[in-house]
Formats: sequence, C-alpha cells, structure tokens
Amino acid sequence: MHTRTQIVERAQAIAAQPDRKLTFQRVRELSCDLAKSLSDADATAQSMDDASPAKWHLAHTTWFFEQFIVLPALGSDALYDPRFSYLFNSYYDSVGARHPRPQRGLLTRPSLDTVLDYRRHVDQHVVQLLADHRLFDPALVELGLSHEQQHQELLLTDILHLFAQNPLRPSFAGGPPPKPKAATETPLTWSSFKGGIVAIGHDADGFAFDCEQPAHDVIVNPFKLADRCVTNSEWLAFMEDDGYSNPSFWLSDGFARASAENWASPEYWFRREGGWWTMTLHGPQPVRQARPVCHISFYEADAYARWAGARLPTEQEWENATTSGPFCGNFLELDCLEPRPQCQTMGERPEGLFGDVWEWTSSPFTAYPGYKPAKGAVGEYNGKFMSGQMVLRGGSCVTPQGHMRPTYRNFFPPSMRWQFAGLRLARES
Repeated sequence: MHTRTQIVERAQAIAAQPDRKLTFQRVRELSCDLAKSLSDADATAQSMDDASPAKWHLAHTTWFFEQFIVLPALGSDALYDPRFSYLFNSYYDSVGARHPRPQRGLLTRPSLDTVLDYRRHVDQHVVQLLADHRLFDPALVELGLSHEQQHQELLLTDILHLFAQNPLRPSFAGGPPPKPKAATETPLTWSSFKGGIVAIGHDADGFAFDCEQPAHDVIVNPFKLADRCVTNSEWLAFMEDDGYSNPSFWLSDGFARASAENWASPEYWFRREGGWWTMTLHGPQPVRQARPVCHISFYEADAYARWAGARLPTEQEWENATTSGPFCGNFLELDCLEPRPQCQTMGERPEGLFGDVWEWTSSPFTAYPGYKPAKGAVGEYNGKFMSGQMVLRGGSCVTPQGHMRPTYRNFFPPSMRWQFAGLRLARES
C-alpha cells in the first residue's frame, strides 16, 4: 500500500525535476501511486458517460506513449497487445476505430494487473528511446507527460464521482482530511485593473498546448476582480434566496437543464443532521462555509454572478490579473484534495487565482488569432473541441502544480459539475 506522503513527495519531485528521463518516470509512477488504494472493481466501474474508469485512464495514457512514440520508432513488434489500440484510443479518429466511451466500464478485462504490466512494458521502451533523440520527437514526450497529468486529475475527479454514487460513500484518501484551520470568512473586496492593450497567450520557453498559442494582443477595458472566490456561505445565501428557482438569473439553456435535473445545490451536497454535507475524496464532510464553493456548472456560476449584481470575468481579464505576484496555490502537491479558505491577501493580486478550484470564465473556448493545430493525429488534441465549451482558468486542489501555468486554458461544456470548478466575480471598474 502507498502512503499519502509518498504521493506528495513524488508530485513535489516532478515539479522540481529538470531531467527528462526522471521526469518521465516520476510522472508515470505518480499515476500508479494515485491508483494503489483502488481495487480492481473500483478501477473498472464507470459512473457516467463523461467519467472514465481509473483502469482506463492508466491504460489510455500508456496507449498515448505507445501510439505516438514507441510505435513510430520501434515498429509493431514493440506493441504489448495490438487489440489495446481499439480499447484505449480516446477520440483520435485518424488513428482508427475505438471502443464506445459510454461503455468503458464494461471492460472487465484486461485486469488492473494487466494494465499495470502494460504500463511497465511501454515505459521500458520509452526510457530506452529517451537515450537517443534521433528516434523520436522530444516535444511528443512533453505532450504525453502533460496529457498524463491531465488524466491524473481526471482519475481523481472521476473516482470522486464514482464513490459519491455508493451509499457507503467511501473515502479515496483512506483517512480524514487535514485539520481545517480556524478560518473566518473575509468580506469580499475588489482589485482594480486598468486594462488597455495587453498580451495574452504563451510566448515563453517550456511546454504549452497548441490552444494557448500564439501570444497576441487584446483590448481589455478597465475592470475589477474579486479578491477571492465565492464561498460556500455566499452560495448558501443564493440558495436560500431561491436562486435555483428564479429564472430571471439564468440563461435559458441553464434554467432548462437545472429544472430537468432538479439542481438545488452544488454537486455532491446533501442534508445530514440538520446541516449541509458534501462528498469529498476524504468521504462525507460538513460543508465548510469559508471555503470556495465547487462542483458547480457554468450555468450555476453565471446565475450566481447575476444574482450578486456582478458577472464572470473573461479569460482575457483573468490572465491579465495574473501578471503580478507569485505562482503558487493549493495544488495536488499539498495533499489537501479539497479547496482551502482564501482568507489572505497577496499584495496587489487577488488571492487563490491558482489552485483550490477551476474558475469559470465567460469566454467560449475558441481559437486564438493565428492558431495552428499540431501536425498529425495529435492535432486532434484541442482544436476539434472548439465548439460548445467554456474556458476555466487557474487549476484546482487536484491539479499537479507542474501542469499549470498562467496561460493554461481548461474547457468543459457549460453543464459540467463533477470537476472542482467554482467562480470568482468580476465587474466594471
């Protein structure tokens, strides 16, 4: 059995490790560490179409390295099992046919042990190839590692959704959460930004996804951004004011979805002992009022902002607000596995822009001016999803810190609720 300390130490070492071989090994090992407490049954079950089994995450990330690095360099003789391409391809149409996404939970075979053996097999080949850059494109290894880190977060969010369907409400973490600090919720205050012509997008050294590029200038009007995220207590006030049942706050599609699915609180909230509780990776816990609200959809976030007499920030405003102050936050490495109260200020920059919860923006996920998808099948990674998705920024308490940067653009459909997503208010200056 793993310990929580081992996972934290592994994640911290990845963030500090410049050596490509060691980084590869540690990223890959961290995925296995995250799954060590799971039984084969835990790792096989699929709780909904949008979530994937932990076993599938472990296998799919391995298929990515096998498909795009091992196979082109070493040929089909290096394949672990040719049938796995059908089982563990996600959405790469140019690679070939694939097992239907809603039926991933039916893959009782291969077993979890076989998937872990598959990982070892592919890792041996990749480590061998890392010694000779003439045999592969190093940029594909970086893409594969960032892809793996995405799935590390998804593994945790999908396991939380799975365990939340179980009446026993089991704990993934295997122990109580870190003892909550005696935090008093601070009044909401605002930071002002001048706006103007500002540059956004990735133009620095180091890896970035194609959708973060190219860097370009945008016009941002003067605006104000809340110094912290919206808290659970503030969300309770919205609920108590019939925020979920008043259509004047909602987009039409959002109100229809909320009504059809009987939304009356964030995902995972339930009543117990006269108060509100929520399902977490530590099992059921009381809703802590000073912590950022999470597991809400874009529709809910937008409705709350209207109720509060504010709005959601654009992604251009959000990125503009990150130009000062340190890049730190409550990421996976801290091992909280849940948001923390944002009760301190950090100079001129709002608190908690990174970590705790992904922050919904009002921006649709579209291409930047001059965007060019990567060549080949990996060009399907982001560009094909630039329709019907909204951008989130900043990372969450289950995002690896080494995976995050100020230009990072996450995206989900506006009805998504099972990720660690919250909101920060904006308004005109």
